[in-house]
Amino acid sequence: MIQEPVQVEYSFGQSQLVEGMAGTSDLLIRFRLPRTGQTRRPLNLSLVIDRSGSMAGSPLKHAIRAAQAVVDGLGPEDTLSVVVYDDVVQTLIAPTRVTDRAALRAQVAGVRAGGLTNLSGGWLRGVELVAANAGPEVVSRVLLLTDGQANVGVSDTNVLTKTAAQKAEAGVGTTTLGFGSGFNEDLLIGMARAAGGNFYFIQSADDAADVFGIELQTLKAVAAQNLTVTLSPAPGVSVADVLSLHRRGADSLTLDLGDVYEDEDKLLGLSLNLPALSAGTHPLLGLTYRADAVRDGAIETLTGSVDVQAVAAPLGPDLRSDVGVTLDLARLRIARAKERAVDLADTGDAAGAESTLRTLVGELRSAGLHEHFEIAEEIEQLEHYAARIASRRLDGDSRKELRDQSFQGRARSRADLLGRGVTVDAAALALPVVTDSAGGVELLCVRDGGRLRVKVEADGMGGGLNVQFPRALRAEGARYVVDGLETSADGSFYRVTGDIRRVVRPGESDPLAGVRGGSGASHAFSAPRASKPPVTLADLESTDTVGSGVLVQCLKDGSKLRARVVSDGFHPDWNMRFPRGLREDGTLYVVDVVNTAPDGKSYIASGTIRRFVQPS
Repeated sequence: MIQEPVQVEYSFGQSQLVEGMAGTSDLLIRFRLPRTGQTRRPLNLSLVIDRSGSMAGSPLKHAIRAAQAVVDGLGPEDTLSVVVYDDVVQTLIAPTRVTDRAALRAQVAGVRAGGLTNLSGGWLRGVELVAANAGPEVVSRVLLLTDGQANVGVSDTNVLTKTAAQKAEAGVGTTTLGFGSGFNEDLLIGMARAAGGNFYFIQSADDAADVFGIELQTLKAVAAQNLTVTLSPAPGVSVADVLSLHRRGADSLTLDLGDVYEDEDKLLGLSLNLPALSAGTHPLLGLTYRADAVRDGAIETLTGSVDVQAVAAPLGPDLRSDVGVTLDLARLRIARAKERAVDLADTGDAAGAESTLRTLVGELRSAGLHEHFEIAEEIEQLEHYAARIASRRLDGDSRKELRDQSFQGRARSRADLLGRGVTVDAAALALPVVTDSAGGVELLCVRDGGRLRVKVEADGMGGGLNVQFPRALRAEGARYVVDGLETSADGSFYRVTGDIRRVVRPGESDPLAGVRGGSGASHAFSAPRASKPPVTLADLESTDTVGSGVLVQCLKDGSKLRARVVSDGFHPDWNMRFPRGLREDGTLYVVDVVNTAPDGKSYIASGTIRRFVQPS
């Protein structure tokens, strides 16, 4: 081990604590590794891609393109393997050095959608391939992408999370990427947390390449791993809460904070219970840390210690605040509150969940933090989700957004990962619609890195400034007219004043036409109406999109050809009434509607049947 001056800074957000006042105070500790000029460690990656039926169409096409972008971002010193899975797990590319990108891209391009979702089998295969080349001289990671529920193989969240932790202890971390609205976010976040990896919520197909790019950039920037912090509170001091994401070590005061990245501070936020302090300087917390970093081609363990002290003094004009620290602590508190709100809502305590979010909004406003745009945006998010929880409308997509925002806010200090979410609320659809913006200021809602931002479209109004706008009314591509705008206290952004209407001019298409607000995809059921199909498979028209239809797969089962539903939300083991003349082993079909048969344990294909062809 070597003593390495890892840059460690700490602050309570203000220059001094108030003398004689016991209570809870937030502390921010910032870890940073200075650039050393060391060559980055090679990457040892396995891309594990869900190719089950629910990925058919645009999702799989964009996943393939994202995987190809990862190939392009790797070098000859890096090792890559690719695993694809549905019911069956296939090693598409065995571990290989990335010396022939064109050949690897071509292999990935050949992936086609299949059947069900053996998530555990695919992930464990990827772990096995990475483990074969793991070691301290490389960064080893499995990137697991799925859009659905594990319905084949091991599916128990606790088992998979525990296994992910064990694999991480053996040197193989896991990053999980949830695609669309059908995946189990608790499973993917649990695996990522246990394995020391990252989690990403990919809400729209064309975000996939950006998210894969962020993860690849992150892995290339690993400066140290296994940052572990041990806390030793002074007498009378206790740790009330840990705001930052961490894994618990040997005891509650040993925190595993995971990887440290170049050009990205690792933040540890703590809430401390403090006694009433007399005037003067007081030692409050001892802290020791260790981390593994590359030095001169070898792994060295870096160690150090810090004594956290604070000055107590009477409240007076000498009290100064550090705005940057205050904002960082606010972001951590917001992320922690979102996690608590989801936990409370899950137990049926909607009132407690709503109160958690609204109480924090009041505290942020009282502290004047709503005058900072990013916090103002977070306040809009908190109020939006509080309203959804209160009205019992925290649907699957909204819950995923909250869980993702909490994870990113507690784990990372990257601004481009905070506040992501593009779901459309029913309130946006209920806005009055006008045909022009006369008499008001026109605004446009755009998607910016997974977030919905509102910009000024009116001439002469400072179009470069952001607009604080109700989250519940945002929808990508929508135009609005508002009575007016007012600037924030520092003039850095606008706030909306007066009434809000949506603008759809004559002859223009409405970007919200056909959009359902506030809910994820659902399966439509109607009265049984058997399809009237063409006579043979050759007569079927083809499609490369699933849309609102249901994906069905035909497979050989002994001497019979059996049809089964492979879209999420259906029983994959139920039999299906499906025209025999259309059945072909391995073929995928898109059916308008799948109904439950009168026996209550089988399905009927209804409406038009089309042959599915994966888009290129």
